[in-house]
Amino acid sequence: MRKRHLAVAALAALSILAASCGDDTTSSTGTDSGSSKVQSALVKKKNELMPSMASAVGAGEGAVDILAWPYYAENGTKDPASDWVTPFEQESGCKANILEFGTSDEAVSQISQGNWDVVSASGDATLRLIAAGKVAPVNTKLLDNYSDIAPFLKDRPWNSVDGQMFGVPHGWGANLLMYNTNVVAPGPDSWSVVFDPASPYSGKVTAYDSPIYIADAAMYLKTTRPELKITDPYALDDTQFSAAVDLLKGQKKIVGEYWSDSVKSGESFKAGSTVLGTTWQVTANTISADAPVKTVEPKEGMTGWSDTWMVTKDAKHPNCAYKWMNWITKPDVQAQVAELFGEAPANLKACDLTTDKEHCATYHAKDEAYSKGIYYWNTPTKDCLDGRTDVTCNDYQAWKDAWTDIKG
Repeated sequence: MRKRHLAVAALAALSILAASCGDDTTSSTGTDSGSSKVQSALVKKKNELMPSMASAVGAGEGAVDILAWPYYAENGTKDPASDWVTPFEQESGCKANILEFGTSDEAVSQISQGNWDVVSASGDATLRLIAAGKVAPVNTKLLDNYSDIAPFLKDRPWNSVDGQMFGVPHGWGANLLMYNTNVVAPGPDSWSVVFDPASPYSGKVTAYDSPIYIADAAMYLKTTRPELKITDPYALDDTQFSAAVDLLKGQKKIVGEYWSDSVKSGESFKAGSTVLGTTWQVTANTISADAPVKTVEPKEGMTGWSDTWMVTKDAKHPNCAYKWMNWITKPDVQAQVAELFGEAPANLKACDLTTDKEHCATYHAKDEAYSKGIYYWNTPTKDCLDGRTDVTCNDYQAWKDAWTDIKG
């Protein structure tokens, strides 16, 4: 697999976008609005901008270094009954060296340090990696299962540039509202219950621990404060951004715990120390036998994630990286990952192979309308993602600084 350095013009254009993104980047929205402006710097001289793309998959190099969300590259360590890594190693001849990360910021930091071939990046990391020139475009013709991937996950703002994919979709899901049915009454239908500073559940509310959570506040304000004219929760000018930050500072008074580990979050619900807040469907499924919980899709909408396997620009084992992407998108492997992690598989053929025959219905795997209604994590940039040119929006670095201030 050939490699070449980026042209000088490409580096210049990438640096412009990287500066616009701040030190980090993220996200996607339900409408995909405005991302074309941000991407314009990347596609000005498309052929020059892009690192070289594989034209064929050759013999494996004997190893592959995988950076992954927990449970995405499972070899039986966490769950003895789940192991799709060992069969991959046996078939491909590529020994999998795996490091798990807990947040997108951790993933971006690890990629920046090098030494990784492939990464499972969420939307709040993908554009950062593309803008920084850390990942290569992916030749989808070399991926045996690409035609079986849900069409509504392809060519999206967080995984492609001007029609060129920079990875292969893996799985996706929404950030839901969960509550203890024995404590929280009546059952909520709005995010207002987690933002009310006079909440009767003060100290028992939970929220996702990441700068990208600012988008949840912005999404709520989009409906409840129309005068702010928010159209994209990842495109916030100073007035809109201040309103979202102020809302979260008020929420801080009632939050008992910020979570980034879904397992620990579930334990808090089981113990009763948390009764209300943001969650993933897998958390609800895992604890439902031990805790009286229910999830709802609030009327203001939901944020969510869509993960992408990406190959690093300077991968030492590019052939094994492609072999891994082929393996991890196989229907049977996708079915296993989706059920263990708790998400919708990208490969729709996986739905026929899940142990729980209702899994794909539960996670809306084939529901394009549901997917398009999610404000997927995306990368806030100074160039507003909603297409506005008369104002400057706050980039991801500003979001990170604000999140530190919010949490105190």
